[in-house]
Amino acid sequence: MKKRQQALCARIDYTFSDPALLAEALTHPSVSSAERHYERLEFLGDRVLGLVIADELYRRYPQAREGDMARRLSALVRRESLSLVAEKLQLDHYIDVAASERDGPMNKAILANACEALIGAIYLDGGLEAARAFVIRYWREMLVGMVSAPKDAKSSLQEWAHRQGHGAPVYKVIAQDGPPHQPVFTIEVTVPGIGSARAKGKSKRMGEQDAAARLLKEYRKDGTD
Repeated sequence: MKKRQQALCARIDYTFSDPALLAEALTHPSVSSAERHYERLEFLGDRVLGLVIADELYRRYPQAREGDMARRLSALVRRESLSLVAEKLQLDHYIDVAASERDGPMNKAILANACEALIGAIYLDGGLEAARAFVIRYWREMLVGMVSAPKDAKSSLQEWAHRQGHGAPVYKVIAQDGPPHQPVFTIEVTVPGIGSARAKGKSKRMGEQDAAARLLKEYRKDGTD
């Protein structure tokens, strides 16, 4: 195991029985010499994270409705939350990427993907309890701080558009990339008379939510209520 990988193990307080899994989780697809990179582990880690967070929300909020839990889940597993954890772990110091990807601060998407891959690697190496321990440790602050369920971005955008006297938002799939087992959707949302925004997501729903959030953020920058 490389010294950098050993340092990360010390930071997360977990030692891999199979160091090759950690190496795979920390290898970006841009590294042409690598036999394996993090995309498959990212796919697995995404599902493990969702399961652990869903289970934790179910236990923490026994009276919460399904819609409230779904909004909490969406906020906790989205790219921004993953990249926050990755930054806390300083994952950018441990990820192997091509030189072209290191022009300035590391892309938040790479950080988020590597964080998911790390969760997938821990799951394969130590089982669900090991993965759960990691997730609860690094998501605890966000879980505790989420006093109320965040409002759904699509609902917020629709309410805002209605208040402004505009038509309902229209969502459109612009592109679908990636392998069949791990598609990435590019979604565009348009509010007639206002403008549009695009975002990518691992599902159409995630892409729609992120696109709605981006459009709201853009117009709130301009002071529009």
